[in-house]
Order: sequence, then C-alpha cells, then structure tokens
Amino acid sequence: MARPTQRARTLSQNFLADRATADHFARLAVPDGGRPPLLLEVGAGKGALTEPLARRCRELRAYEIDPHLVPALRTRFARTPHVRVVAGDFLAARPPRTPFHVAGNVPFSRTAAVVDWCLKAPGLTDATFLTQLEYARKRTGDYGRWSRLTVLTWPRHDWRLLGRVGRHGFRPVPRVDAGVLRIERRRTPLLDAAAYRSWRPLVELGFSGVGGSLHASLRREHPRRRVDAAFRAARLDAGVLVGEVAPQRWLRLHEVLAA
Repeated sequence: MARPTQRARTLSQNFLADRATADHFARLAVPDGGRPPLLLEVGAGKGALTEPLARRCRELRAYEIDPHLVPALRTRFARTPHVRVVAGDFLAARPPRTPFHVAGNVPFSRTAAVVDWCLKAPGLTDATFLTQLEYARKRTGDYGRWSRLTVLTWPRHDWRLLGRVGRHGFRPVPRVDAGVLRIERRRTPLLDAAAYRSWRPLVELGFSGVGGSLHASLRREHPRRRVDAAFRAARLDAGVLVGEVAPQRWLRLHEVLAA
C-alpha cells in the first residue's frame, strides 16, 4: 500500500498546513458579509480549508478524490450538518443549476482542468483557488503579458491575483510558491451575445502567431486601413506582440474591427 506522502505526490497534493493562511484564504474566497447559499470545495484534503470555509457559507460540498482521506473528513465534519463530504473527482461533478461559488487548494497538475470546468459552468458566481504562483500570474497579467484564455474569457470573467503563499506553508513542500487566483463572472458582460460571437474568432486570429505580430495576424482577415484604425483607437504600436495587449485594449480593437 502506498504511503500517504507517496499518494499525495501521485495525486499532486500539497496540503495547506498553516491555519492563519487557511483563515485568510477563506476570507478572500467569501468576504465578510457574504455567506453564499452554496459553495463547492475542490480537493478538501485533510480539511484545512474546509473548516474556515464552512463557517462562511450555508451549504458546503467538499470534494475529495483520495478515498484514504474521505473517512477522516467525514468524521471531522459529522456534527456539521451543512457540510457534505463528496468522495470522488470534482471534475466529474455536474455543475449545480442554481448560482454557486467554488474554492479550494487545487492540485497543481489539475489546475487547468478545474478552471475550465468553472468557466463552462453557467451558474458559477466566482472561484477562488490556491494554484501554482506562475499559473496565477500568467492568467492575471501580472507578468505584463496576457494569456489567450484570459483574453477570450475577459468579456464575461474578471481574473485577479489576490496574494502569494510561500511553499513552506504546504505539506509536502512543493518546489514553488502558490498564488491566490480569483475568477469572477461579471454580473453584466462587457459584450452582448451578438458581439461575443465575433469576439472569439478575433482573439483566436490574433493569437494565431502568423506574421510575428498582432498587427500582421489581424491583417490576414481585415484590411490594413481597418487594422491601423483599430490600433490607433486602442493606442497600440503596430509592432506590439500579442501577449502584451491587455484585455481592455482588445475590447477597443474588437469595437473597430467588428463594426
């Protein structure tokens, strides 16, 4: 039988071991005065985040994929009736039909899949994750560069980096620090449904990499004079690289090119 540490490494688990950090994360996930009706936790582990999250919501579904951890979790929260420990893979869960929130210490190797699940869930209100710091910085533009996924989803989702957690606060200790990533579904999308249909093809074209610059990529399907006008409206240099263009400037490009 695999030892706990070996299982943790196999499942890419790094358990949060610092109580103060867990309490702080719970406040970021559910700010004071919130108390949402339904919160889903990804990767409950040993319950370090489950406990402070449970104090801040009316119903908590704590998902844990490791069957060896589930019995202790259920025992720990047996007297907390609004907490339900779900044995199984969060990614296999069907998104609730009613509005819900998501939070958790996400296994680094599964971050992209968990984020994708959240972005596709119509009822998601927001998601707050402990992720690999590099992932959080990349998705939120903290490097001064923006990823394709962030730009694609920007009209409907806001991405923010809320903090950093040192790697020594986890067991086993990972090789890198973690970041607190927050994704919020906008109450009012920045583009209506009709405009959004032309948003994705434009962003995909821009990130195609053909031509060596965003300007050159967009000229594949748009007249140069239109692209020039869009760049002037967005206050962009013609030689700018696609990753250097913030989502807000993409909105200006779209406004001109999709007119």
